[in-house]
Amino acid sequence: MDEMKERLKAEPDEQLCLTDPDARSMMSQAKGTGLVGYNVQTAVDVRHHLIVDHEVTNVGSDRAQLSKMALAAREAMGKQKLQAYADRGYFSGLEIKACDEAGIKAFVPKPMTSNAKAEGRFSKADFIYIKRDDEYQCPAGERAIHRFNCVEGGLMMRTYWSSACPGCAIRAQCTTSAYRRIRRWEHEAVLEQMQRRLDRKPEAMTLRRSTVEHVFGTLKHWMGTAHFLTRRLEHVSTEMSLHVLAYNLKRVMQVLGIAKTMKAMSLVGA
Repeated sequence: MDEMKERLKAEPDEQLCLTDPDARSMMSQAKGTGLVGYNVQTAVDVRHHLIVDHEVTNVGSDRAQLSKMALAAREAMGKQKLQAYADRGYFSGLEIKACDEAGIKAFVPKPMTSNAKAEGRFSKADFIYIKRDDEYQCPAGERAIHRFNCVEGGLMMRTYWSSACPGCAIRAQCTTSAYRRIRRWEHEAVLEQMQRRLDRKPEAMTLRRSTVEHVFGTLKHWMGTAHFLTRRLEHVSTEMSLHVLAYNLKRVMQVLGIAKTMKAMSLVGA
């Protein structure tokens, strides 16, 4: 037991799988449990449901995958402009900013990490940012002004609050503290711009689900309950590539028909 503890401490992420050293614990949001395996990233086109790019990784979180997969998909499709749809697990200010700088319009809903709304209090969305004054207007009509900057999780954050908080008649609906503090990332405008896109396109997440979930459902049905049959990241990546190739071939035949598919393949071979 002590020897195993020492081996775990020696691992960079303190994880060790005895049957596959490259496999890692992957959190399942649907079940709320962990599963030892791999994380498969896919970029699927909306029109034909073809997998335009994929990658197998042993990083359990999707949070740092958005811009990399979006850029790879754009290159594979030969597009100048691209819209990238992803679920809440991909929400990252830095990743969304990277997409924005690359000219890719991201559609990623923000996770609800605050309990304020659930407990009947005002959320940050109830505070209106006044850009020209660099202030927030609170639900009571008061202004929360900039007080100081700090670094949180590697991000430069600006903090605001109003001097009127202690005597506010609706403070109980806003905060359990003496002051309601509002934190704003220095590049928050990028996230606000994306939220406006989501507000204008309420069907965005339905479109995402009907696109990528269809593909994953098909692949998992083919692969069966065991999913990957090989071990180590290199071999699992090869196995996944074969699955993707088979899926895309069947999908192309469904879209074009056998004759046109054979003709297109002969032209590529030539």
